[in-house]
Amino acid sequence: MIIERWQAPLIPDKKLIYILFKREGLEPFEESLEPQQTIKTHRHPFDEVRMILSGELKLDISGNQLLLRAGDKITIPSNTKHSKTVNGDEPCVCICAQKI
Repeated sequence: MIIERWQAPLIPDKKLIYILFKREGLEPFEESLEPQQTIKTHRHPFDEVRMILSGELKLDISGNQLLLRAGDKITIPSNTKHSKTVNGDEPCVCICAQKI
């Protein structure tokens, strides 16, 4: 897994995140998760790329616990077991893509 923490003082907006994903040759889409929503352990036959637009997301990736905040980006390798839970009382909006 590759984690990129956003270091700039201004959090990127949706338009910028889409531009960044498209520069990587990815087809981004938006995913909104409700407060405290959990997606149980699963895996994909592709790399999952996810950047947080707003809110916070707790991930469990093969037993490793991570917390992503606005601007943070993660690439989860294909066939890697992972689950996710929205952290806090506000929704978590992510820009996602599949990398084949």
